[in-house]
Amino acid sequence: METGTAYPDPMRQNFDVKGGPQIGRTNLPRLRQALRDAGLDALYIPHEDEYQNEYLPAANERLAWATGFTGSYGSAFVFQDRAVLFVDGRYTVQAGDQTDPTLIECVHVPDPGPFGWLGLQTLTGLTLGYDPALMAPNDVDQMASAAARAGAVLVATDTNPLDLAWTDRPDQPLAPVVPQPDAMTGQSSEDKRAGLGKDLAENGVDAVIITAPASLAWLFNIRGGDVACSPLPLGRAILRQDGSADLFLAPEKVDPALPAHLGNRVTLQPLTALPDRLTDLAGQTISLDPAQASAWFFRVLEEAGATVVRQQDPVLLPKACKNSVELAGTIAAHRRDGVALTRFLHWLDTEAQSGNVTEIDAALKLESLRDQHDGLMDLSFETISGAGPNGALPHYRVSSASNRRLDRGSLYLVDSGGQYLDGTTDVTRTVAIGTPSAEMRRHYTLVLKGHIALDSVRFPEGTTGTHIDVLARHALWQAGLDYDHGTGHGVGVYLGVHEGPQRIAKVWNATALQPGMIVSNEPGYYRVGAYGIRIENLQYVTPAEEIDGGDRPMLGFECLTFAPLARALIETRLLSDDEKIWLDDYHTRVLAEIGPALSGADAAWLEAACAPL
Repeated sequence: METGTAYPDPMRQNFDVKGGPQIGRTNLPRLRQALRDAGLDALYIPHEDEYQNEYLPAANERLAWATGFTGSYGSAFVFQDRAVLFVDGRYTVQAGDQTDPTLIECVHVPDPGPFGWLGLQTLTGLTLGYDPALMAPNDVDQMASAAARAGAVLVATDTNPLDLAWTDRPDQPLAPVVPQPDAMTGQSSEDKRAGLGKDLAENGVDAVIITAPASLAWLFNIRGGDVACSPLPLGRAILRQDGSADLFLAPEKVDPALPAHLGNRVTLQPLTALPDRLTDLAGQTISLDPAQASAWFFRVLEEAGATVVRQQDPVLLPKACKNSVELAGTIAAHRRDGVALTRFLHWLDTEAQSGNVTEIDAALKLESLRDQHDGLMDLSFETISGAGPNGALPHYRVSSASNRRLDRGSLYLVDSGGQYLDGTTDVTRTVAIGTPSAEMRRHYTLVLKGHIALDSVRFPEGTTGTHIDVLARHALWQAGLDYDHGTGHGVGVYLGVHEGPQRIAKVWNATALQPGMIVSNEPGYYRVGAYGIRIENLQYVTPAEEIDGGDRPMLGFECLTFAPLARALIETRLLSDDEKIWLDDYHTRVLAEIGPALSGADAAWLEAACAPL
């Protein structure tokens, strides 16, 4: 756990653990007093904020403030005499480290889940509060049913008691909202709004409320900086049939160039005006996405006399299907990113083999290499830098307390990405430090076989990610192995590194894969207490070449990520001839895409790493 090579202070990453048991000891009593003042016996605290963000600004980290747990997924019930925190398998260890077991009980999700747990309790006569601005209406319905089974009374709060107790709460972020040029988006905001407005008219809907920051950014061709690792502006919008819109932002965030960029068909309004503008929609038919918009929106509109239609956010699908300009930018960003990653892999294969390098050293080294390339605005998420047993935690976040050396005879897993002006990257590589064991090589090769299968598949229109998820797991399943996370998620273009509606996973996803969609391909295997393995490239859906003898058109994937795979971990006898051909072809493309940008020792190393099997 010692510190290795001295590097400058982190540029974009914080390796200090902000949470911890002291948080609960300090803040739970303050919260309980606020509950008593509000006449409540308990409060439900989701991780999500008002914008349903994955990554939250410091001002919206309510769950972390109450419990000390800083993971990106979780929820809690806080009663006067107990507190229960719900986390999934990614965060079981972290939750145990960051909370006081004498104050907070940790329960694993999904069995039984927070609302399932609630329904099994005996809470006769207790009042359970929730903040309708933080919860989707479907979740409120589930919690109401569970509370009724438990005998509790569910109460929507007008003001969140936690916000009242959080007297030293940070200010809301006020990063400037700036135009994203049409030359990078491939379509003007006016054209996007006109197209969606026409769809509204055809469906008999007067207007749609856009509540998701990523949808806001895409629709108006704007970017912000309110959320770490994502160039998102926190705001809302109302889009009408004629393509006109009201855009609600804090006035302090409006960049001087923004009004001219938006044009006279978009009216800028302060966020504080939103409740009144929603009330003005009385008598109209309004579309809202129950998976994106909080219960507060539904309540305000229904009380105003509007007819609310529950529909998917109309921005999601066109945002997911990238146009040719977006794909060209993404390809260029991945090429630059691949150069940085390849130089990092060379460093891992040489200097980092000493056994004296730590996880933080490695994360900072990779960040410094990325920072040498034009257009890097931020990391797309905090680097997962896991050595040895830490690599077995799929969403491990290195801290000064957990920092391990990359010991010889171990595996090192690094999952990282960059936010570039023209694209978003996300890539995982696993490498050997010293000589790997036969078991490590076998498991790595089984993961590689799944990765190759998912890269190579051809599929008909209408196929969803759920239909093809098994391909990435097949080799592992035949060996009695599996992994507990999804296989692929959508990725934006200088937007969120995780976006929908498409996904590749066991859990059902109803959205068919369509040309232009970017998805990750990231099977893995995790031996708890020993090591983790994951191989991740990004790829996008494209029409496949015609198949001889075929009688229907097919789709396939085109790879975006180019960086060599770990030859020292490949057990070639486990690969089929076709898989060996795939590997050689991939490395040939890596050499062609990345090689011209390298020189000296980096270029020589890449050529050796990409040599045919």
